[in-house]
Amino acid sequence: MQRIAGIALLVVGIILAVWGVNASNSVGSGFSKLFTGAPTDKSIFLLVGGIVAAITGAAMAWFPRGDHS
Repeated sequence: MQRIAGIALLVVGIILAVWGVNASNSVGSGFSKLFTGAPTDKSIFLLVGGIVAAITGAAMAWFPRGDHS
C-alpha cells in the first residue's frame, strides 16, 4: 500500500514541478523578474513543493517500510 502512495506522490510531485516551470515562464513572473530579479512566490513554491513531493514519493515507492514480523 505504501508503494502505491509513493507512486501517487511521485506523480503529483512531477505535475507540480512542471506547473511551477510553466508558472515561472508566465507573463506575471516575467514582470516580477524584471522588477525584483526573482520569479513569483507561486512559481517558487510550486517548484520546491513538486521536487520535495517527487523525492518523497520516489523514496516511498522504492524503499517501502514494511512490517516484516
